[in-house]
Amino acid sequence: MTAYITTPIYYVNAQPHLGHAYTTIVADTYCRFRRLCGDNVRFQTGTDEHGDKIVEAASRNNTNPRAYVDSISAMFRDAWKHLQITPDSFIRTTDEEHVRTVRSILQTVYDKGDIYFDEYSGLYCKGCERFLTEKELVDNKCPDHMVEPEEITEQNYFFRMSAYQQQLIDHIHANPEFITPERYRNEVLSFLSEPLEDLCISRPVSRLTWGIELPFDPGFVTYVWFDALINYLTGIGYPDGDNFRQYWEVAEHLIAKDILKPHAIYWPTMLMAIGLRPYSKLHVHGYWNVDDTKMSKSIGNVVRPADLVAQYGRDALRYFLLREMSFGLDASFGHETMIARKNSDLANDLGNLFSRSLSMVHKYRDGLVAAAGKREESDDLLIETAQRVLPAYRRHMARFEFHKGLQTIWELVSQANKYIVVNEPWALAKDEARAERLDTVLYNLVESLRLLSLTLGPVMPETAAKMSKSLGLKNDKRVTSLDEGGRWGVFPPGTTVGETGALFPREETPGKAKKAKPAAVSSKKKQKQIGEGLVSFEEFKKIEFRVGEVISAERVEKSDRLLLLKVRAHEERTVVAGIAEYYSPEELLGRQVLLVANLQPAKIMGLRSEGMLLAAKSEEEGKTKLVLATVSEPIKNGSSVS
Repeated sequence: MTAYITTPIYYVNAQPHLGHAYTTIVADTYCRFRRLCGDNVRFQTGTDEHGDKIVEAASRNNTNPRAYVDSISAMFRDAWKHLQITPDSFIRTTDEEHVRTVRSILQTVYDKGDIYFDEYSGLYCKGCERFLTEKELVDNKCPDHMVEPEEITEQNYFFRMSAYQQQLIDHIHANPEFITPERYRNEVLSFLSEPLEDLCISRPVSRLTWGIELPFDPGFVTYVWFDALINYLTGIGYPDGDNFRQYWEVAEHLIAKDILKPHAIYWPTMLMAIGLRPYSKLHVHGYWNVDDTKMSKSIGNVVRPADLVAQYGRDALRYFLLREMSFGLDASFGHETMIARKNSDLANDLGNLFSRSLSMVHKYRDGLVAAAGKREESDDLLIETAQRVLPAYRRHMARFEFHKGLQTIWELVSQANKYIVVNEPWALAKDEARAERLDTVLYNLVESLRLLSLTLGPVMPETAAKMSKSLGLKNDKRVTSLDEGGRWGVFPPGTTVGETGALFPREETPGKAKKAKPAAVSSKKKQKQIGEGLVSFEEFKKIEFRVGEVISAERVEKSDRLLLLKVRAHEERTVVAGIAEYYSPEELLGRQVLLVANLQPAKIMGLRSEGMLLAAKSEEEGKTKLVLATVSEPIKNGSSVS
């Protein structure tokens, strides 16, 4: 299959920020995923460099518009290199080829009679660089920039957009996946339920000279959207280039929700006016807030991707952004959340699994991976997890459900970590009679790592490359193709794996100071301190322990730590338990557990939790082990524990 993926071309009135980075990382990840599936993919991004705000920004920086756009455009290129983003094409609206294409399309639409000259009075927002309707205002202000638009009356050229309203409505209805997620499709259809106004596409040179001159009137320059949107055609050689013929029919645009209207209404009608079928799909994502507050230069909370890469590493940032945001909804960035995700998912779960597994292959087999022998129950569970995860991963990634795709991959990470605990390779190594069993366990761990390096490649290309190199499979189709490598058991026995260090160093939480050692105290004082920490029998009797049976279990959306359980004790209780790393929902069904039954209910991720399960926790081989407490033989549900 063939794919053409684009980001918006980013406006160069400011430097790259977190929102730009997210959009471009999503595009890069999706392109890498499609290539992993064997598809022929073209990926384009770039910069939008004309308009009022560019002139203003250049003036503030004591330079001219051309020098200013050159410097900011270069910053975007550099930012994508730092994030290992690899577009096939980087387009600028000041490129000569783009100027020629815009002027050619303008002339075509003008000759057709779909561009006309008229006087217009309206409310103009400088931030949006367009006229707003009364309905779009909130408290008489632009909802995006929170300023009152200026009333302007001037003569301009207009694109007869209204002539294509019904054709666009029909196209959206006939193509349900034209705009995704569905909420944005509905938003566009709601807007189109009212009569569509024509689009002002010019600015008089008396007000603006920094733009593309209209081919039919040198007294005007092109309005920024009519200029910018055409980049998607310029970049593939419209109208007669080979790339245009190959890629246009499969074009997929990726945008943030603030530019939905230009992409979902202006752009398709422009394409209809020049006789082209609209692009294939429009994928719309939400905003990134910072600590639950919208990013804004005025409040000084704009996050720069270069700073985050320097602090956390490029792959950790890519993983966090894709794992944390549910595509289409807003998400919030916070340093503590970023650190927690890196330490937990990447350093503890994936990093420890990788280093422990390869270290054991070196320690017990001098780095040589032998063939697997007879399968046991724990092998079946690991293999079944891998076979279930791979198609789910493929399905989620194709639908832009990146957080779900990563969630499924971490099920394999979790199961592989449990597999080590259950099989205890260190104990097998001491028993010569269990040599074949040790070979099987080590092979299954290495095969799990191969599948992880394969599926994590689109999200964390640097880490995946490091993993595959250590596995002795660098550039092998078993780690670069889902068709070749997306099944269990293709790791070649007899391969020697390499040594590896930590994939992800742990991060310290900001502001955490080391606790000072307590000063020496007398024995008498020590006795008092110990006594102060004890619980009286009367206090202990207040806690009500019950035996309960897990009758349903499911994962909590947007969390890879929590399970939502229904426990039948003396009555049915809902319990939110942080045990998803150690138990799958299937393992818990029918299991009897010990429940703290009189705990005050609490809200966890918006879910009511009415109890707590008892469990034992320990550290083994540098990995946390957690085992649920239970009874030694079946007993009636609701029985008290004393």
